[in-house]
Amino acid sequence: MTQDAKSTSVETERDEVLAELAALEDPKVRAINERHGDDHGVNLTKLRGIAKRLKARPDLARELWGSGDSAAKLLAILLSRPKEVERDELDAMLREAGSPKVHDWLVNYLVLKGPHREALREAWFADADPVVASAGWALTSDRVVKDPEGIDQSALLDLIEAQMQDAPERLQWAMNTCLAQIGITNPELRKRARNIGVRLEVFKDYPTPPNCTSPFAPIWIDEMVRRNSGG
Repeated sequence: MTQDAKSTSVETERDEVLAELAALEDPKVRAINERHGDDHGVNLTKLRGIAKRLKARPDLARELWGSGDSAAKLLAILLSRPKEVERDELDAMLREAGSPKVHDWLVNYLVLKGPHREALREAWFADADPVVASAGWALTSDRVVKDPEGIDQSALLDLIEAQMQDAPERLQWAMNTCLAQIGITNPELRKRARNIGVRLEVFKDYPTPPNCTSPFAPIWIDEMVRRNSGG
């Protein structure tokens, strides 16, 4: 098969998959997703079923991502091979992600599982775009939990104390997660992390369903420390 024929074949397959996703569009699912800032109405279990059927398809993934459709972007992430996506491509994808779900899947399923996570963490952390910076903070939270060596957690708390209260929503959420993870995993800084949360009151009144842990950092820290200690 010639290169042109392969290209045409993938484009045809892309169109077929896009039609399949369009057929799965559910207005009720879309209404729920839109409350969280996501602009698609495809049930994620069904979307994962398509990914399971197609398996890893980096060529098709790039075509689906290029469509600009959020459900297609989610499927593209599932069809990609994390180790084969280049740093510059991941950076461009993050800036094109659009919806929170696409952003989160990109960070968790591709960046964290690929070889460029630390380089991108450093590049994104202080990016002028708060949504991009939130990805840098999310990757930093992962380092705090899994590989804290070399991470200046006191300096992170300085930034959180100075900036979190007035940060845009996505960045604020990511900074708050980092605050909580420092408090949960670092006994030496636990009191300071908790006190910052008490003072700033970020997410203090966040509506939390029964049997779920509040994102208010002091409550989150206390609950996870209790669980980890077997209390």
